[in-house]
Amino acid sequence: MTTDAIQRLAHRATVRKFTDRKVDDELLNTLLEVAAKAPNTGNMQQYSVIVTRSEEGKQRVAPAHFNQPAATGCDVLLTFCVDFNRFEHWCRVNDARPGYNNLQAFLWGVIDTVIFAQQFNTLAELSGLGCCYLGTTTYNAPAISAALELPDRVVPVVTLAVGYPAEEPTESDRLPIESIVHREKYQPSTDAGIRDTYYEKENLAESRRFVEENNKQTLAQVYTDVRYPRDTNEHFSKVYADFIASKGFC
Repeated sequence: MTTDAIQRLAHRATVRKFTDRKVDDELLNTLLEVAAKAPNTGNMQQYSVIVTRSEEGKQRVAPAHFNQPAATGCDVLLTFCVDFNRFEHWCRVNDARPGYNNLQAFLWGVIDTVIFAQQFNTLAELSGLGCCYLGTTTYNAPAISAALELPDRVVPVVTLAVGYPAEEPTESDRLPIESIVHREKYQPSTDAGIRDTYYEKENLAESRRFVEENNKQTLAQVYTDVRYPRDTNEHFSKVYADFIASKGFC
């Protein structure tokens, strides 16, 4: 990888506002084709991606993403799915009996789907496009599935909004690399060490504003009580687990 590419990735940022400029079909197809070269379990490619470009299509799926502006304002909406439908069909027409209706196989699919999606994201950003992952895909998978008419054994995992940037997005903060890299074995943090790890994040102006606006005492409380509270997590966990089971996975 060139120094320029490394620097661009070092300063990448999520884009949530897009221009009206269209992504060329040839470019999109090339990015998808190259992204599909990503590593995957057993070279089975247990994934598919639904490309939504029409305004009608985006409006149909947008409510499942809480009508986020990125979902409706992008040029291309990509829904990356675990897909055992295709592979199992191939097995059956070749007198092979598939045994992939289980957690282990589903996890292969999730891992491979996310690798495929992220490879596309990286390629797209290096090509001058902006991307935004929508964190709502696993929240409202049943509604997304209905809108996209996904068959049995196909489960949406991540959605990526893609287009040409209409903004200069701000880079998100990241934890110090030494706090996430462990040499030879895991090294648990002390209380003092964990405070040092999160010190910069906690003292960003944006973080302080979050704490004040939500009437909390710490940034951690904003995460646990407001942004990702237990009751919400448990509710959508059950929705997704039930949906996965309905698609034929144990």
